[in-house]
Parts: sequence; structure tokens; C-alpha cells
Amino acid sequence: MLELSDVTKTFTKGGMTRKVLNGVNAVFMPGDAVGILGRNGAGKSTLIRIMAGVEHPTTGRVRRQMSISWPMGYDGAVHNALSGADNARFIARIYDRPVDWVESFVKEFSEIDDQFRQPVKTYSAGMRARLIFALSMAVDFDCYLIDEVIAAGDARFAERCRQALLARRSRSALILVSHQMDTVRSLCTHAAVLTEGRLKFHEDLDQAFTEYEHL
Repeated sequence: MLELSDVTKTFTKGGMTRKVLNGVNAVFMPGDAVGILGRNGAGKSTLIRIMAGVEHPTTGRVRRQMSISWPMGYDGAVHNALSGADNARFIARIYDRPVDWVESFVKEFSEIDDQFRQPVKTYSAGMRARLIFALSMAVDFDCYLIDEVIAAGDARFAERCRQALLARRSRSALILVSHQMDTVRSLCTHAAVLTEGRLKFHEDLDQAFTEYEHL
């Protein structure tokens, strides 16, 4: 279970305070597939980083009782000075996975070929996204956090990512933050809309899309 209780997040810049999240409450269980829709700047990425523990809420509580991935699409998931291969070996050791298997899997899935042994700081944005996604798929998490990453690369690779996530959906929770309704529909069974710092859940995807379109 992943539970958010009255989660609030504020940022202060130049003497001005902005409340991005305002009392968010949510519970996610293994097998849930939830899309979180929100306009640019609504706080989607902040919310998913808080779920992962990359950021902390200003107030409120996050309770994690299942293993949770880093946000796919989050640059902090890799070490820039290391190669893709070194990152794969590092992840394997952290999560106690077979090192050679993880390295081989990540190289094959990411399709970054010769660059796999070059420093990540030399990668394009699309290559970084492919590497981060492949690293995530190399570990069996109870909950996968997805931040628009499947839009990276060409249509064929995006479809490969979608199929990999659908395969995991049968045994793991998926939480996808997006502003693309087609992406949410292709992966999720339920949706929520993030607006004015609050999260409203809908059992029916079309109801969520209708609300989102009228924001």
C-alpha cells in the first residue's frame, strides 16, 4: 500500500510562497492502474517525486508498505558520470539482482548500442529516458511511478514500453502522471485530476477526461 495523508507542498521563491499541493489524500494498492491528469504546472511531477521519496511534503504524511520505483523520467535516477553499463551494475547491487543479467537486460531493452558504455552525461534526452525506463524494468517493484517517459523515442519504442508496463500491471501498481489522455487510456483503469493542488479520483476514465478538458 502507498498512502498519502493530507499532503501539502509549498515552494518559496523571491519572497513569494506558492502552494502546489493542498491536502492530497490517496491510497494505492498492488494491481491499481491510475492515471493522474493535470495541466503543465499543476504539480504532477512534484506529487510523483513525493510518492517516491525524492522530495518530502511540507506537511502531511506518506506511508509506503510496498516497494516503489523511482519516477521513470526523473533524471536523478542515474549517475551522469557513469556509463549506462555502470548504472545497470549499480542498480543490480542495490536491489540484489544478478549483475550480468541486469546489465544485459538494460542494454538490450534501452537500444542505445555503443553509447551504453559511454558516460550518461553524453546521452541525448531520449537516450537517457530509454536507459531510466530499462533500469526500472530490470527490478520487480510493487509500484511503478511513471512521469511521461513512454513518450520518449519513436513510436515503436513507445509501444514496447507500453507493453512492458501492461505486463507488470497484472501484479504491480502503476501510477502515471500525464497531460495526454490517450496515454492514460492505454495504461490505466482509473484516473484522477490534479487541479488547484487537490486530487479528485474518478472510477470512470471518461468522467476524468471530461473534467480535465474543462479545466
